[in-house]
Amino acid sequence: MAMEDREFGNLIGSDKVEGTAVYGADQRKIGSIQRVMIDKISGKVSYAVLSFGGFLGIGDDYYPLPWQSLKYDNNLGGYVTGLTDNQLKGAPKYANDSSWDWANPTSAKSVDDYYGAPRLS
Repeated sequence: MAMEDREFGNLIGSDKVEGTAVYGADQRKIGSIQRVMIDKISGKVSYAVLSFGGFLGIGDDYYPLPWQSLKYDNNLGGYVTGLTDNQLKGAPKYANDSSWDWANPTSAKSVDDYYGAPRLS
């Protein structure tokens, strides 16, 4: 599949979202999307996992962000969030996939509470 075939109007393939730059409130790049988490029942994207803080992917921390906290910016070619570096430093995060329990409602609640996001389910 050609690169162009993964984007149609307002639709974008999940594999194209992964790796897309994320910019903070000051429009400086703060990281990139590691993955998206999709609700199996509704089919809606609930969270984007921001990769941040490492060097060339080594030592990164992963920050689940409510999907609705990101807005795509055509000029930047990436997603923009209203977060500042200081807000991000205090946000819920994990160092590797085995250290975050997505099945535990408390994990999702900690993210939603931190960002003041309503629960989507």
